[in-house]
Amino acid sequence: MPIAVRPYAPADYLPTLQAMREFTASRTASTGDEIWLVEHPPVYTQGLAGKPEHVLTLSEIPVIRTERGGQVTYHGPGQVVAYVLLDLRRRGLAVRDLVCRLEAAAIATCAAWGVTAVRKAGAPGLYVAGPAGEPGPKIASLGLKVSHGCTFHGIALNAAMDLAPFGGSTPAGMLACR
Repeated sequence: MPIAVRPYAPADYLPTLQAMREFTASRTASTGDEIWLVEHPPVYTQGLAGKPEHVLTLSEIPVIRTERGGQVTYHGPGQVVAYVLLDLRRRGLAVRDLVCRLEAAAIATCAAWGVTAVRKAGAPGLYVAGPAGEPGPKIASLGLKVSHGCTFHGIALNAAMDLAPFGGSTPAGMLACR
């Protein structure tokens, strides 16, 4: 069964989150899988492992708690977010398989733009490779929620954005590095 891709569009975070929840809750065996490509206005999302102290500075940027895995992630203009709404059972995928495929797709996308992205042991997401191939700055964040064998949330790729708001939080996967 093909995956329907909703074209890239700006969208506020809360209505998008609610739409993902509703889509997932109302799925049936015949509901097709979808990928939603969006860009959000500035927002911090706090996953299940996130704590209030992970938001380091109070600002005008809202903090929204979510049910996805991970800690705090910043979303903002210049970042492409792909929300992956898949029935894992129908596709014969385990969660780890999907994570590896999403990371591989982001690595290939970065490579197409001349950027080498790498994984970092013990830290989710992708990082720009340094001169010796070592992980440098984070370029992609990944967080999923699985409900009744179906996923929502997804992967965010920093394409052309202001990185300053990342200083206002402890990015997901970076707690051990601080």
